[in-house]
Order: sequence, then C-alpha cells, then structure tokens
Amino acid sequence: MTRDRSPRRLRKRDRSALIAASLSALSLTASGCVVVHGEREVLPAATRAEAAKALKQFTDAYNKADKAYDRSLDAKYVTGAFADIDGARLKAGHVNSPGGNAGHTPLKLSDAKYTIVKKAGWPRWFVVDAAANKGGDARWLFVFTRDDLAKAWQVAYVTLVTPDSVPEFKKDKDGWGEAVPANSASLAVRPQALSQKYATYLKSGGPAFADGTHTSGWRADRVKGARKPGLVTQYIDEPLTSGDYAPLALRTADGGALVFFTTHHYEKETAAAGTSVPVPGKDVQALTKGEVKQSLTLELVSNEVALDPKAGGKVSVLGRIQGLTAAQGG
Repeated sequence: MTRDRSPRRLRKRDRSALIAASLSALSLTASGCVVVHGEREVLPAATRAEAAKALKQFTDAYNKADKAYDRSLDAKYVTGAFADIDGARLKAGHVNSPGGNAGHTPLKLSDAKYTIVKKAGWPRWFVVDAAANKGGDARWLFVFTRDDLAKAWQVAYVTLVTPDSVPEFKKDKDGWGEAVPANSASLAVRPQALSQKYATYLKSGGPAFADGTHTSGWRADRVKGARKPGLVTQYIDEPLTSGDYAPLALRTADGGALVFFTTHHYEKETAAAGTSVPVPGKDVQALTKGEVKQSLTLELVSNEVALDPKAGGKVSVLGRIQGLTAAQGG
C-alpha cells in the first residue's frame, strides 16, 4: 500500500494504488463469554485481546499474500473496498511476476491503538490506529468488521492520515467507542449520504466539503488533466454504499464523527482522430480487457476517511486510498 493517490497520479505512474448475523452474539467479558442475543444487546464488538489477535492475523496474511502475489492467502481477512483495491494490485502483480514479489518488504505495525465499538446488531466493528514501517510518519487506520460469529474478522477500510489529524474518540467509562447511526441528522452530512455527496461534489463542487487535497485539490488536478494535446479525459463518480461498502461512523469527543466510506470512479481517456492513447504500463495492461487504441477506461475504487462535524460544519476528507480495479480498451 502507498499514500493516497489521485487517479491522475495512478495513471501517470501506470500502477494501481497499494496500499479493502445470523448467529447469537457473545457477551464479551473479562472472565469469558456468555451467550446473549446480539441483535438486541448493546455489546463491545470484541475484547481488546481479540482485537489485537485479529490485527496480527490480518498482518500475517497480508504479508504472505504480498510476498507471493496471491490473493487466496489473505482473502479470508479482507472485504469491501480494501479487498477490491488490494485484490486488483495482487492480481496485476501475479500476472507480471508469477514467481512472486521480488521487492516484498513485510508490513510491520507498532503503537497500535484500538477503539472498539459497543453497539447492538451487526456488523460488529472496531478501528485500529497504528504506526508502520511504510508511509513515513503517517498513521494507518484499519476498520475491522464481522457480521457473523462464524467468520474471521476482516479489514474493510485502510487509509493513511497525518498523526495530528487523528481525532479523539468518545468513549464510555469502560473505554468502549460509540457508533454513530448511518442516518444520524446531528452531523453536517448523514453518514449514509456521504458517498453520494462526495461523488456529486467531485463533479459539481459545493459547500459541503472543506478545501483540501482530496476535495478542492483533486478537483483542480482533474481540470488540469482533462485536456492535453490529442487527448481528452472524462470522469464519472458514483456512490458505493451497500453491503460491505456501507459507511461506518465513529463518534468523536467533540460530538462529530469519523466516517469511513467508499466511492466508485471511472476515468476515460480518448485520443483524437489519427492518434492513439499512450500505451499503459504493465500493471494497467494486466487489468485491461480489449485492445487499447482510441480509448482507455479505468475503473477505480476509493476508500475515504472524513471528519463529519456537527450540523452546520463542513466535512474534511482526511485520507484516501484508491486503486485501479479494472480497465477497458477501445
């Protein structure tokens, strides 16, 4: 995985961004487990020991998959946006280097801080904020989810943010975090509407989002890259909100929320008559169907993390990891 990248940077470097309740729940206590009805009882998602174990299991599996360029080695531990983004990266890597990743460096995490949500119903989830040996001094934010006790904990979101942008989370007397309902009207933007709002903003602008790298900056980059001699680029942005792509919001100490959400993007390059689209790099080619002549359409999935303040404020997008998932020549 790498730091957040815009579609244009992805395209220029010709690579995808690296670095996405049917059973009764268990009442998690210090002394053990007692069966209760998880759909009704307000419970911590996991014990702190279980959360730490889940992080280790994911990290071990992720490193094995990265070393071998083999998605099957960590498929059990990933879902949603992160599964799409990193799965495509591993697929391209395997096509171009079937013997494995010669440049593999294991991801090593440290100073992990856990915010475990206490709530009723599924999915159960928690957030890990950790330092790493990659990404400079950035903090890595992982969201682990589970919608069935029979399943392993899975990472749905991964983003990198600056250390000073990680907010303080609201916690109860026992140290458990608070989930914010997806339809909460107490925030500037309801979490369930954030993906659509962001997609609309990228196209048309508007007052909902504060200026920044992933808002006004990204829009400006698109304007610059939209027209070049002999080449036109068009953008389509869509919300992605159902199932494993559903937004997850964690209450902050100031009454706002840190929201993790997903968006879906298309970037189409069309060459002028008598010319052709520049030949993409090998990682893009590995994910491309059809012959690239007059056009190349890139399909991308992006997972974002944003500070959604109390009603009346502006949403700040703190981080974004985006990856090429497919491409079509024409």
